[in-house]
Amino acid sequence: MTSSFDRIALFGTSADPPHQGHGAVLAWLNTQFDHVAVWVSDNPFKQHQSSLGDRRRMLELLIDELGADRVQLHAELSHMRTIVTLERAREIWPQAAFTLVVGADLVPQLPSWYRAEDLFAAVDLLVVPRPGYPLKEADVAELRRRTQVEIAAIPQQHDVSSTQIRQDEAAALPPAVEAYIHQHNLYPCPEDSREKLSMR
Repeated sequence: MTSSFDRIALFGTSADPPHQGHGAVLAWLNTQFDHVAVWVSDNPFKQHQSSLGDRRRMLELLIDELGADRVQLHAELSHMRTIVTLERAREIWPQAAFTLVVGADLVPQLPSWYRAEDLFAAVDLLVVPRPGYPLKEADVAELRRRTQVEIAAIPQQHDVSSTQIRQDEAAALPPAVEAYIHQHNLYPCPEDSREKLSMR
């Protein structure tokens, strides 16, 4: 069963784990698009520390906590190649205009992605600024030669990454995600870190 949307944001993430930074981006996208299609996938450039199923469930919990009516997890879009995800999205929403949402850290890599020119021909790009990853004018200009590029004006940014959280930045986790991590012992941390968590 398909739904009709005019403008759809495509937001893929490794979510290892998902955190408040992801939540802020999704909450903002919820105000900008008719629908926000979210999925979890394996990043070919990363080693993941929890299973795809656990990461999908954590992202689902984060989305539930947001209460954003236009944001929905679409597990069927998951694939390590973004062009394959796009082809799947087209089958679900054949009439929609797609905007691919990417972090600023990915901007220099995008031209080297698998079938990048096919991807650029089919989507607009929305670049989300990330602290620590300044956007270089030359990199953005290179993308703009290939497709429409906008820089997201998100009012609240979280200077945090999933890597930092795995190293004990639990304050940046949504409560339901933090509870899931502890319940399933996904990112074992030193004993002193556990004591810090229990004192929060």
